[in-house]
Amino acid sequence: EVQLVESGGGLVQTGGSLRLSCVASGLTFDDYAIGWFRQAPGKEREGVSCISSRDGSTYYADSVKGRFTISNDNAKNTVFLQMNSLKPEDTADYYCAIESRTWTTQPMAEMVTPWVDYAMDYWGNGTLVIVSS
Repeated sequence: EVQLVESGGGLVQTGGSLRLSCVASGLTFDDYAIGWFRQAPGKEREGVSCISSRDGSTYYADSVKGRFTISNDNAKNTVFLQMNSLKPEDTADYYCAIESRTWTTQPMAEMVTPWVDYAMDYWGNGTLVIVSS
């Protein structure tokens, strides 16, 4: 059984930083995209960032480009999201998710929608990030 366990959320002031971690276990595929979605109260879920196990390519939502950095440690099946220059609008539940990419050979950089929630195969339970103003 695939499990994704997030950690690292918390309360931080505007301009501060947090580092989220997600440990994946029970994986039965080695070609995937793994990363983060977030959902704020009353808002739709947003794809924040992901990284491809195939080639290390990354995706970032426009709202976080230049502030967030995703990375992974394949040996430990762990993905990280370094969040800098946090803003109150970053406040949300952050969910780790993974999508098997064994169904395609298309590079993630060529995908029109590289990170959408309906394509995810597994989800973590989420970790709350609160950015105070």
